Amino acid sequence: MSRTSARAVIVVLALAHAAFFIVYQSPDWATEWTDQNGYTMLGRALADTGRFTRYPEYPRFVPEVIRTPGYPVFVAAVNRILGRGQLPVAIAQAAVFAAICLLVQALAARVARDGVAFAAGVITALYPPLPYFGALTLTEVLTTFLVTLGMYLWVRALGGRGGWAAGAVLAWAALTRPSFQYLPAALAAAAAVVAPRGAAARRASVLMLVVFAAVIAPWLLYNAIYLRMFTFTPAGGIGRTLWEGSWQVALPGRVQATLTRIADATPDRIALDNRVRGYADQVQMDSAPMLRYVHQWQDIRRIWTEPQEPFERAWARVAADRVYMQVGLDNIRRDPLRHAWRRATRGVLLLWVTEIPVRYSAINRLSTAAIRAIWLPQAGLMLAAIAGVFVLWRRNARAEAGAFAALIIYVTAVHAVLYSEARYALPAKPIVLLLATIAASHAISRWVIRSG
Repeated sequence: MSRTSARAVIVVLALAHAAFFIVYQSPDWATEWTDQNGYTMLGRALADTGRFTRYPEYPRFVPEVIRTPGYPVFVAAVNRILGRGQLPVAIAQAAVFAAICLLVQALAARVARDGVAFAAGVITALYPPLPYFGALTLTEVLTTFLVTLGMYLWVRALGGRGGWAAGAVLAWAALTRPSFQYLPAALAAAAAVVAPRGAAARRASVLMLVVFAAVIAPWLLYNAIYLRMFTFTPAGGIGRTLWEGSWQVALPGRVQATLTRIADATPDRIALDNRVRGYADQVQMDSAPMLRYVHQWQDIRRIWTEPQEPFERAWARVAADRVYMQVGLDNIRRDPLRHAWRRATRGVLLLWVTEIPVRYSAINRLSTAAIRAIWLPQAGLMLAAIAGVFVLWRRNARAEAGAFAALIIYVTAVHAVLYSEARYALPAKPIVLLLATIAASHAISRWVIRSG
């Protein structure tokens, strides 16, 4: 099969898969994933006024303190070109998903045979979590595309073709998902370890970092001017994620989700405590940590929900994030060793092997056995990806192996400390799929040789 025909097959598979999830996810568009609302509002404001704010018609400019501008710019472009609403965004992201699959094929072709590269592209096209999120107005698919494109450009840069493009694309990735703001530094560090005397790697690293800094500078200036803070994420930073991470490894996921719903629906503190104690008896758990959780949830949330004036509400969100930080640290200090162990074990597993590409409104109807059955192949995928790094290293593709390993280690390090959701690792999954395909191809080749 020619490369052109291979690409055509990959694109067709990706678009068909994306179309399936657009239909499958559409019943949840207006009822679940409330994070979509903020991106929709910001994209519409940018498309209509060119102003990055949730309140474009308000007399006083109200800075955005939760979302970074990378994804709203994409949504605004879709609004201007394809129209408003969920469907145009889903259609645009179907094309982005297809582009991700082609990038995986192109990356794999640098380190493996065309047949292996084709297989990597096909496996990516058939990987359900990517089109699952592609049907939603969320950052996952765009971030995945930008990180994968950035990795492709970075690998090329290590071969002597400059690093400015990698820096620009990775900056957009960071402006879309702030957790990637230090990825360029991690890639540069990995390149320095793999090729400590490589002049090309040093030049590429410097160029990438300089361009990255130049691209994110306007956003830092935005925060400095309007919020008087030199920060990347003023209120969407690590305060809330640290607090959530402290409870994520202290309470089972379904228990925490139920407690959150109870806290949201029961503003009266006495009634809340009674409901929580009743639920604790039902699940046979100690009520003390459960009461601490719901009290903290209500108290901190009240800081930024009570102000109604838009500008005051924005500043309240910044204040709330600082309280989240302090309370999260207090939670960790209760048993720091236990917390660290659970974040390094359960937190990492939650990050890499717990994706469930089932409509959100139907997830809670799944049995425990069904959930474990979905998780098990993902654990195998990660083990295969680790093996793929070693296969590349032994094949002397050390620059690529170092870059791919750096991405996986970086994502793990960030979310093992803070908060883990499987979708936070999604931008690294195309590289994981590529590495797993290489490892599987290597194992099959060795088996064929031994059998012959």
